[in-house]
Amino acid sequence: MDTQQILQEISIEVCLDSVESSINAQQGGADRVELCDNLFQGGTTPSIGTIRAARKAIDIGLQVIIRPRGGDFFYSDYEFEVMKEDILAAREAGADGVVFGILTPDGLVDSERNALLRELAGPMNATFHRAFDVTRNPFDALETIIDLGFNRILTSGQAPTVLEGVDLVRELVDRAQERIIIMPGNGITPRNMQKIIELTGAREYHVFVDRERESGMTYRPGDVYMGGLLRQPEFVNSFTDRDMVTRLRSLGSK
Repeated sequence: MDTQQILQEISIEVCLDSVESSINAQQGGADRVELCDNLFQGGTTPSIGTIRAARKAIDIGLQVIIRPRGGDFFYSDYEFEVMKEDILAAREAGADGVVFGILTPDGLVDSERNALLRELAGPMNATFHRAFDVTRNPFDALETIIDLGFNRILTSGQAPTVLEGVDLVRELVDRAQERIIIMPGNGITPRNMQKIIELTGAREYHVFVDRERESGMTYRPGDVYMGGLLRQPEFVNSFTDRDMVTRLRSLGSK
């Protein structure tokens, strides 16, 4: 298959954290969104209100991350209960899919717990997220995730960015064949996307394309903060860049 044919068939998923960003992604030509909270920690489960409002606002695919906290992917019994409840809530709110992944302490895919969550997801599609990138053996993990009935794997090729992990991503695409979708994500931009498409041969891509916007607040006390010591500016908000989504979409126009 030539490059142009590949470009015509790709899908773009935008990682974001608000209803407004979901609308921007749709207007920019995205095929679906991954709705999160707490992107500073790699994404945690958004509120049920955000899920419901996003579902009302957009017609494209709506994926919801199911992750009770940042950090590692080995969860306590209480956290696992939260994940089960969040999947049921997302399903009830009309999400098209859920995004999750649970590992054992020694870096293997937790077959038992992931199977239970996959069953709760029912007709929704399921993505195994970048917990995959910290598994002990990516090829063993690939086969386990396929056996569990996931629809896709989000991965940077067990590297900080997709370009750095491109060789593994390509091998995963080749090994997966039609059994599961391998979706590269992390560090994809309009400048490198075509190269990544050519090098990986993947059909779906996960992107994060935000831009900052000044807060509407005019009263700005400078000595009160709502977060910890490592903090973002209090009076700058971040939203998905619609024009950037459009540029990415133009690389794979259908």
